Amino acid sequence: VFLWLLSPFPCVGVIFANGERWKQLRQFSVATLRNLGMGKRTLQETIAEEARALVEEIRKTNGSPFDPSRPVSHAVGNVISSIAFGDRFDYQDQTFLSLLDVIQTSRVSPAFPPQLYEMFPGIMRFLPGPHNRILQHVEVLHDFVTERVQRNQKTLDPGCPRDYIDAFLIKMEESEFHTKNLALSVVHLFFGGTEMVSATLRYGFLLLMKYPEVQEKVHQEIDGVVGRHRDPAAEDRSRMPYTHAVIHEIQRFSNIIPLGIPHAVIRDTQFRGYTLPKGTDVFCVLGSALRDPRHFSDPERFDPGNFLDENGGFKKNHAFMAFSSGKRVCLGEGLARMELFLVFTSVLQRFTLQSPVDPQDIDLTPKASGFWNIPPEYRVCALPR
Repeated sequence: VFLWLLSPFPCVGVIFANGERWKQLRQFSVATLRNLGMGKRTLQETIAEEARALVEEIRKTNGSPFDPSRPVSHAVGNVISSIAFGDRFDYQDQTFLSLLDVIQTSRVSPAFPPQLYEMFPGIMRFLPGPHNRILQHVEVLHDFVTERVQRNQKTLDPGCPRDYIDAFLIKMEESEFHTKNLALSVVHLFFGGTEMVSATLRYGFLLLMKYPEVQEKVHQEIDGVVGRHRDPAAEDRSRMPYTHAVIHEIQRFSNIIPLGIPHAVIRDTQFRGYTLPKGTDVFCVLGSALRDPRHFSDPERFDPGNFLDENGGFKKNHAFMAFSSGKRVCLGEGLARMELFLVFTSVLQRFTLQSPVDPQDIDLTPKASGFWNIPPEYRVCALPR
């Protein structure tokens, strides 16, 4: 689906650009995210605000079964929106809800023909078929971003950038900072930043219902370190090794992006008897590392112990590549880690998650698998603690 987001602008945007264009866009994006608060208390407060709003939205279910997809995506999407657009959206905002629907439709479709797209990328949009529905939805996202860019252009203050769009507009006089790169970079940040964290959290909640003994240990650690009378904070993570390990194991086990982001060979390369010409796209198969039995004793089993030492402390594992690897490692890794910890612990602080079905009957098979591993649809009962 990410490849479709590029059409009809190949090699544009911060994720898929190459060469000097990619270098400039990435350096700018990393610096801008840092300036806008990534890794700072200001962004932690934004995430905490969205976590509280999510908790209140869940509380409205009164313990009845509900689909967590939309509220979780809304909370995570609001964090990215505050960075990209300088705004957050109410849970009843129809414009934002339509964007979340676009992401949901675009991330998985039974009619999506990836093999045809790989063979005939230039003509797919001109052929009839259900795949055109995805393209139509993606255009909605492009149109929304374009409208936001035009709005910012009218009120831009070069001395006081409000968001990612403002910062990009200020740099527009430089060669690689043009409208197409701006629009696609924002689309990539919004789509990737929303879906990767949202899918991980949704898989995490499903896994905790499947393994209630793990959920109970997380509850005990939250109660012991954070308590019930204040919100979790990023500083708590270092004192919560079990919860930290559980989040890592959720990422490892769910393997949300098994192929990672495409890299490119910078020179003619020989690999295992094959010649890879300069410019060839290559993928880092992250799933093979995350399920490598040389680094994880029973890789097909969900086990937070993969990230715990003999004393119960958090243990790093060099095969953990949930954020990709190399120079194209996720540029929002710091933001994603903070979101995962704060949203996860905020929800578990307030609720016990139970499945309407027997835990043994919970199916963990992805709804769709390919570029993304999409968690299956499910319902959850959030019981106040």
